[in-house]
Amino acid sequence: MGSGHRLGRAFGWLWWSYGTSALGTWLAFGALPLIAIRVLEAGPAEVAALASVGAAVGAAVAVPLGPWVEFRRKRPVLIAMDLVRCAALLTVPAAYALGVLTFLQLLLVSVAVAAADITFRAASGAYLKSLLPAGDLLVANARLESTAWTTTIIGPPLGGAAIGLLGPVVTVAADAVSHLLSALGIRAIGGHEPRPAERPGDGARMRAGDLLDGWRYVLADAVLRPLFFNTALFNGLVMAVQPLLAVLMLGRLGFAPWQYGLAFALPSIGGLLGSRLAGPLVARFGQREVLVGAGALRALWPVGLAFVGPGTGGLVLVMGVEFGLILCCGVFNPVQATCRLRLTAADRVARTLSAWAVTTKASTALLTAVWGVLGTLLGPRAAIALAGVLLLTTPLLLPRDRRRPALASAVEPPAA
Repeated sequence: MGSGHRLGRAFGWLWWSYGTSALGTWLAFGALPLIAIRVLEAGPAEVAALASVGAAVGAAVAVPLGPWVEFRRKRPVLIAMDLVRCAALLTVPAAYALGVLTFLQLLLVSVAVAAADITFRAASGAYLKSLLPAGDLLVANARLESTAWTTTIIGPPLGGAAIGLLGPVVTVAADAVSHLLSALGIRAIGGHEPRPAERPGDGARMRAGDLLDGWRYVLADAVLRPLFFNTALFNGLVMAVQPLLAVLMLGRLGFAPWQYGLAFALPSIGGLLGSRLAGPLVARFGQREVLVGAGALRALWPVGLAFVGPGTGGLVLVMGVEFGLILCCGVFNPVQATCRLRLTAADRVARTLSAWAVTTKASTALLTAVWGVLGTLLGPRAAIALAGVLLLTTPLLLPRDRRRPALASAVEPPAA
């Protein structure tokens, strides 16, 4: 399970495509809101809508796409979603050049990209499960997690420099090109992908009940169900405090924007380290123990953000908390992704992952809105503390029963 473990040419192209599109996304991080502010002179309400409404509507649009993806070859779907993201993003520099860019267009682009992102993730998970044997899934997921954190570290600084020199519209175009390169990489995988089984009953026709199949499958499983609720609550609460922390640090505590950016960019090294530790830790302690241990440890850190103060001490505190949190997430995420893929039947992966992603995005949008209200009523620091206390309860949602054969089969590698 070391870094030298070979996963084959097909995974190599899939890995390259993932990294390319992830880097493009981080290069353009924050570009659409910046365009709305600088070019269209949008106010706070419009910028908030661009971030929350776009993601929420995109998640709703993606709901019927999960069942649609399930009964189609996954590689063409991946290519199509990359091309959709590329085309949607390219409309922004095109409209800007023609002088016809509007806020409604930015909102529609954010919806299209969010829906395509969810669909791509669902299809890529199903494709990965069919591409590799079960014993290689943890290695693959650890490499994808490592790539995600690497692009998080280098993307925003490069994107910020590009925005400063060339403007945000150029970084949106670069993001579009990254998805085009990703599509070409997936196409280069080649080979023959077997056609999935036909939809039972009415054949190709989608039924209303198909839309809920992913949720039914998750909620009926004794291991997936607690992981599902744990992920939705944990991710939602962690993301909900980010705007409040920005208000606290950049406003009341007087940190400079570069200090705020450094406080979150540098700790991302913890994610890179954690993803590399996942394999050795599993080999030493077992995947069940790592899943539960890292899942519990990551919940202990966020409450520390409520104690941030001004000056160097406050900056070091934020960086330390974020490093510990991201390190634990870097270990937990690939193990959880592997457990989820192993436990999900091959003909249910796309629907399950789509339902998972839709719920996570929707819960994040809802909790962010709720914590925005709480931040106004209680103050940013008290609202951050409340989220931290609630996060301490999330380990209760982890599947901890060692006697459950379902958990053992989901997380233990097959015998050599």
